[in-house]
Amino acid sequence: MGRAIRGDKRQRLVFSPSPEDWVPADSPARFIANFVDGIDMKERGFVLSVEGGAGTNFIADDLKLKGWIYAYYNKIYSSREIEKECRENMNMIWLTEMTYPDNNTFLRFFNRNKQVIQEVLLELTFAAVENNQIGFVLHALDGTKIRAQVSNRSGWHKKELQKKLKVLSKGISEVVKKIEKVNKEEMASYSMSEDFCDEKAQKSGIERALAKMAEIKRDHLHPLDEDARMMKCSRTSDFAYNAQVVVDEQSGLILAQDVVNDENDTEMLTPMIEKVEKNLGGRAAETVADAGYYSPNQLLQAEAKGYEVIINMNKAIAPKENAKKFHKSNFAYEKRKDVFICPLGKELCYECTRKDRHGKYLERVYRCKSFKNCPEREACSKEKRGRKITMGPHYQAVERQLEKQKIVEKKEQLSKRKCVVERVFAFIKEAMGFRRFTFRGLEKVGAQFALVCTACNLHKLYKIWKEGKMVFA
Repeated sequence: MGRAIRGDKRQRLVFSPSPEDWVPADSPARFIANFVDGIDMKERGFVLSVEGGAGTNFIADDLKLKGWIYAYYNKIYSSREIEKECRENMNMIWLTEMTYPDNNTFLRFFNRNKQVIQEVLLELTFAAVENNQIGFVLHALDGTKIRAQVSNRSGWHKKELQKKLKVLSKGISEVVKKIEKVNKEEMASYSMSEDFCDEKAQKSGIERALAKMAEIKRDHLHPLDEDARMMKCSRTSDFAYNAQVVVDEQSGLILAQDVVNDENDTEMLTPMIEKVEKNLGGRAAETVADAGYYSPNQLLQAEAKGYEVIINMNKAIAPKENAKKFHKSNFAYEKRKDVFICPLGKELCYECTRKDRHGKYLERVYRCKSFKNCPEREACSKEKRGRKITMGPHYQAVERQLEKQKIVEKKEQLSKRKCVVERVFAFIKEAMGFRRFTFRGLEKVGAQFALVCTACNLHKLYKIWKEGKMVFA
């Protein structure tokens, strides 16, 4: 007959178990320790605690970095929770070598190194290149909105503040008139009540808030995180940041990341490819992006830098089907004669050069001179002076992009974009549970997202390391 097996907690061991025995040889903790041990933190630019001289002892900085990375690898994003893990989790105790760093120790390290922490991802991607894990055939670029740590309710919203200011101004004005009337009739001198003074201070605060919002040209601002912007996050609008990644098709690894507070992606195409080139010393033969990255100016910059890109063009620029007969895309430019040819074969001649409606660049204007006798004048344009076509400095770059997308191979590459990059965001938000930043300010948020991307890549590389196919320097 079997019996229950129990241990004796009071039993004293002749030889105490070593922390090395607590962590299996193929544990993710050993994988992370192996990775961090290969980083020359001083050379990389980390602000390290100073050894020697007078003062108290301190916990080694590489142990703090290992703690941060292992915590994010295991979906722990609170520094207080990390402190708890350092006392209760065998892997974390082993990683931090039984030094038991507390919440403030981790935060001080993070705040000192918030800029250079973003370089940790660079170290990992470079190691992946050295181990032949990265392909340079196709890279995909995309962005996602991640909510800020602050809430919408405590933010400043222009319409609400203007409404409140109107009510306060009216109330204050009425009280002042009443007091002046009483003082005049009774020859007295009544002072303002405390409530009145509070309202005046509140009015002054609202005016300062509105002035600040006018300065940054935004209708929403949060006093606790002025870098956050109101963005569309899934089904609601929230204070958030715009997180960017470039992902490699072959490995599914994040090669470059950034966090901006621009509400859209239109200016992020070339900067993100530049980051990849800086990080890895090269770029893919082709980089694909969705319609949110379409910007004529960015296409022109990409061509100037020699970047091969395919962007899912805006439907207004290149309608895929049922395009109107007189859509701008059906007007062909003839460079030799410097004219546009309409679908009926008529010429639109050069008229003048002017600034575009945003005042950013000069554009050439071409206009139809034979519109008075055109049988389809009404279908083409309602302008009294005839149909007009404008051509900016980036017109040729846009046309070349449109021609490029007619190639079957390029169409296939563009169709792979979703599979390459969107699954990475799905992993970060679903598997890793990262849906909201826990820090405030663009710099700290950027460092936190770098840690998230590093942890995401480590999940993908762990299996390769476990099989002995990856070695860190």
